[in-house]
Amino acid sequence: MRQTDRRELPAYSLAEAAHYLAIPASTIRYWAAGRPGGSGAVVKAALQQPLTLSFSNLVELHVLGTLRRHFKISLPKVRTAIDYLRQRLDHPRPLISAQFETDGISLFVEHYGRLLNVTQEGQVTMRELLAASLRRVERDHHGLPIRLFPYTRSAIANAPRLIVIDPRLGFGRPVIAGTGLVTEEIAARYKAGESVAELARDYGRPEKEIDEAVRCELQAA
Repeated sequence: MRQTDRRELPAYSLAEAAHYLAIPASTIRYWAAGRPGGSGAVVKAALQQPLTLSFSNLVELHVLGTLRRHFKISLPKVRTAIDYLRQRLDHPRPLISAQFETDGISLFVEHYGRLLNVTQEGQVTMRELLAASLRRVERDHHGLPIRLFPYTRSAIANAPRLIVIDPRLGFGRPVIAGTGLVTEEIAARYKAGESVAELARDYGRPEKEIDEAVRCELQAA
C-alpha cells in the first residue's frame, strides 16, 4: 500500500493558515474556495468542507501572500497567469514546482504583468518578492517542498529563518528551526508571565530564538 504523503493531508484550518502566514482569513478563503457564484479558487484546498489546507497549500499561499504585501492581487488574472504556467511548465501545481524557481518566476511575472499593465519597475519588484519567498522553502531531492520558513514580521527583507513549518515535526505546527520546540507552547508560557530570558534558560536556546517563537504566535494577536 502506498504511504500517504503527509504534505498533502488536510492539516490546517482556515484560522491556523491565516495565523501562520499572516494573511487575512478572508483572503485565504477567497484564494482557496473562490466566491459563491463568482470566480473559482487559485489554490486547490486539500479539503473543501470544512475548508482545510495541506502543507503544500501553505507553500502556495505563502508565495501568493508575498505578492499581496506589495501589490493588489486580481484573483481572475492570477488564475489566468497560473493556468498559463501550468501549461508552460507542465505541472498541475506550478507555484510549488521546482521549475517555478527558475523559468516560472519570469513567465508568471511577464504574463501577469501584461494582464495588469504592470510597469517594468513593478515587474522587477515582483520577481524579487517571488524569489525571496521561494528562498524560504526547502525542497527534497525530488524538488518537492518539505519545509517552510514563514515570515514572522511585516518587514520581509532579511527576515530571519528561525521558525519553520515541517509536516514531520510538531504535527506540522511552527517550531524553532533545528528543534522540536513548538512555538505555541513557548508563547503560552510567555503570556503566562515567564520572560524571554527565563524561557531561553529553561529550553537551553538563544534568546533571539525564543523571541522569534513568541513573535510568530503573537504577531496577529
